[in-house]
Amino acid sequence: MGEQTMTWRQMTPDDIPDVVRVANHVHPGLPESEAVFAERVELFPEGCFILCPQETKGDDEVVAGYAISHPIRHHQPPSLNTLLHQVPPYADEYYIHDLAILPEYRARGYAAEGVKNILAVGERYGSTCLISVYGTTGFWERFGFGRQAVDDGLGDKLRAYGDGAVFMVREEEGL
Repeated sequence: MGEQTMTWRQMTPDDIPDVVRVANHVHPGLPESEAVFAERVELFPEGCFILCPQETKGDDEVVAGYAISHPIRHHQPPSLNTLLHQVPPYADEYYIHDLAILPEYRARGYAAEGVKNILAVGERYGSTCLISVYGTTGFWERFGFGRQAVDDGLGDKLRAYGDGAVFMVREEEGL
């Protein structure tokens, strides 16, 4: 594989099979159905991105990563592998569902670019939250996220993400 310059672009429904391929590689213990990804793109396309070569080649395009985010009710992220059916009425918090990059494309600044894209979309909400997995709290702290105490209901959701899953929140400045 030659050295390619990668960029983030809006995800489309046609990207879903490649997104699932990346998800299955990066998160083998946290499987989500193709329907979950497809629904997120349908309900909130502005919060869904893929990492791909700057010079696209149509069917040969390599999807190296993805980012999915959407509005939720305050501190009420959906359970793992669950359909939303709609963006919740009166959604008042932004949720980073996932940011995943294939190992061979990491440590090149692409994750930081992806986070900045997501945060730009979510800045109209009072806060942005996520569930940190695989010991990534340090990464998220660099973007202003902090660990948040959780109630029993949210604690049950966190357990599905495995040991060490942490609910994190970033308050938006000026709101």
